Amino acid sequence: MNPNAAQLIHSLLVPGVLIMASSILLFSTNSRYTTIIDRIRILKSERGHQPEIPGSRGNSGNNRDKVELQISHLIHRIYMIRIIIISYSASLLFFSVTAVLLGIRSSFEVNGYYWVSLSFLFAGLLAIINGVVFSVIEIFKAYRIVHIEISEIAP
Repeated sequence: MNPNAAQLIHSLLVPGVLIMASSILLFSTNSRYTTIIDRIRILKSERGHQPEIPGSRGNSGNNRDKVELQISHLIHRIYMIRIIIISYSASLLFFSVTAVLLGIRSSFEVNGYYWVSLSFLFAGLLAIINGVVFSVIEIFKAYRIVHIEISEIAP
């Protein structure tokens, strides 16, 4: 094997692994996004089936308020997940550009090209870090919604 080709394969290994990792994170986040959208639809349907009795502050009104609270929290989670999806998608873009730049760099000798590809690699890593931070925040938001549901069950 040509030493130049072996070096190229070796240098493309890191962006390739990071592309796969970003894809897996993006896939799992998309699954959460779909689950939350379905949950919002179910809650809105449930809210529509509950009769609203004016002046009544009984169990029916309390349940309706809890459903409204859950929907508002879920909508906030959707915004958070949108940021996470954008971050992971950006990391995929940056890692793909890094792989292309490394491939071009192996064919043509350009001064300073190393720093451009390294900058895209670091931008991809920062995008993943951003996605993970927002993912952790979103998990804490999810706990609030579970707490609301648990308080419905408890007397």
